[in-house]
Amino acid sequence: MSLRSIDALLFPSRLAILRVLIVAFLAFNALTRLALAVYNGEPSLFLPWRILPAMAIGAVFDLGVAAFAALPLAALLAWWPERRPGGLRVVLALVLLLLCTVMVLVGASELVFWNEFASRFNFIAVDYLVYTNEVIGNIRESYNMPLLLMLVGIASLLLWWGVVRRIGPLVSAPAAGLGARSRAVALWALAPFVAFGALDARYKEFSNDAQLNELAGDGYFDFFHAFRANEIDYERFYKTLPPERAGRILAGQLDGVRPPGGNLRPPFERDIVGKGPEKRLNVVLISVEALSADFMAAFGNREGLTPRLDQFARDGLLFTRVYATGTRTARGLEALTLSFPPTPGYSIVKRPDNEGLFSLGSVFKEKGYEPLYLYGGYAYFDNMEAFFSGNGYTVIDRTAIKSEDISYENIWGVADEDLFKLALGELDKRWAVHRPFFAHIMTVSNHRPFAYPAGRIDLPPGTRQGAVKYTDFAIGQFIDRARAKPWFGRTLFAIVADHTHKGRGRTELPLENYHIPLIVYSPAQVRPGRIDTIASQIDVGPTVLGLLDFSYPSRFFGHDILREGAKRPRALFANYQTVGYYRDGVVVELKPKGRYRIVDAESGQPRAEDARSAQLLEEAISYYQSASRAYKSGDLRLARGPR
Repeated sequence: MSLRSIDALLFPSRLAILRVLIVAFLAFNALTRLALAVYNGEPSLFLPWRILPAMAIGAVFDLGVAAFAALPLAALLAWWPERRPGGLRVVLALVLLLLCTVMVLVGASELVFWNEFASRFNFIAVDYLVYTNEVIGNIRESYNMPLLLMLVGIASLLLWWGVVRRIGPLVSAPAAGLGARSRAVALWALAPFVAFGALDARYKEFSNDAQLNELAGDGYFDFFHAFRANEIDYERFYKTLPPERAGRILAGQLDGVRPPGGNLRPPFERDIVGKGPEKRLNVVLISVEALSADFMAAFGNREGLTPRLDQFARDGLLFTRVYATGTRTARGLEALTLSFPPTPGYSIVKRPDNEGLFSLGSVFKEKGYEPLYLYGGYAYFDNMEAFFSGNGYTVIDRTAIKSEDISYENIWGVADEDLFKLALGELDKRWAVHRPFFAHIMTVSNHRPFAYPAGRIDLPPGTRQGAVKYTDFAIGQFIDRARAKPWFGRTLFAIVADHTHKGRGRTELPLENYHIPLIVYSPAQVRPGRIDTIASQIDVGPTVLGLLDFSYPSRFFGHDILREGAKRPRALFANYQTVGYYRDGVVVELKPKGRYRIVDAESGQPRAEDARSAQLLEEAISYYQSASRAYKSGDLRLARGPR
């Protein structure tokens, strides 16, 4: 069948309007891709052999999306009464105004999302639909909304006017027979099923450059794909090993005394034995919003953004090669609290039925401590309140702060200094009743719109650098005030990021985008030092417990960096659906449908598969397969049993 015959079947008579609309949709999305490429700021993206395949693959996705929207329009055009073309013009004008507005609004949203996450829509965008108050508030506080909405309105009207002028003569085109028009509608009714079966998210993974692959995507398709795949069964969709072999490999990676039960016990279950008498010190764990390692002078920064943190790094124990497990706060909280690998899909913090798990808080609680979780925003966000309270923590958030005690607040929460004032009061209360405390404090100020009280630092609000320096100021002020407390000499402070501020990279899992600082500071208890062992965020909890010489039965997947970590340096991290494992200069990427890549960590180029690569691949699989199975089976629960 010739192209002309196909055109006649799909676009008879007035249905030729559909052709115009599809071409306009493809052209607009192509312009959006070019805009994202320009915004990315990487000139090499525009090399013809790079940008043209991305544009072509993107057009395939665009056609698939258009197939879903075309059916109702085809029915309208085919079956509208021929004697009332004026009414059709009015209806089309209104429908097209709505469609053009949606197209422009989605395009603008993609630019905003790309600015924040260096990605087309993914399950973060889906996630944000749940927290519309925070997300809309953040956009309002971060951007000039009247200007943006005016530009969206103008662009929508211009696009609408161009389309309406082009289709005007086609509304009055001579009518084809009802049979021909109905056959066309039937064909368009099949189009969504064809698109659904034919499109595959893997099409856009045509290069080794993650940003180029993202350009090849389509915002509409990627959004609905993420909606359907935001929780993924590892053992169903990823490369696996026989469970017994995965368990043996994982057990070999984790030191400790194996409890009775042999192979009947989970491979990560073991007894940790302290090296000396237990130190019943208070512990304050500060997880800092988006604190990349390269903000600190200790890692080469020359902007002077973190003078206090650099001071604590010099006077405390600085871990220089720690890597976050993900790109979101919920993922960091999962790693710090559960010492659990970042299995595909949602963090456990956001999953249902996540209470009563073995956690850092449960270990402290067993030792007679009160675990606290203090957050500067409303703890319902990201399911934090349900998760922490369901796992034995006392949750304290901005609702505990009187309005007169708030120096500044925005949609995300109060200023960090107000959170730390609250924390000091809560810690004083625990000290007064002679109860040791473990307090996990989560900051919020280093988050767009990067706003904070005036007069605290020498940088104006509104920039990432200013927010970093303000958070540094607030942490320094907190520890200075704690220094005057009677409990200070008996307290260990651990400062770590929840994730970095970075998104862009040449690979899906660029190592530098996960590099975070970890500082342990306790002048009376911890000698200064520098630890260069490669480690993961899941190792923070076991390392803190190791510094206290705690003995405890463990179900953590992480290990003490100062002991086991020195023998088995590795890191685990994830980006949406791709999970990774880093060791010996190699990154193993595990993807859905059993796919994987083994790449050089420095260059991002694929590595030849040899015996060492095969070993690292199996180690990676053992962590993620065992972790996924453990959560599903209930082996992470304090009272073990089927879920």
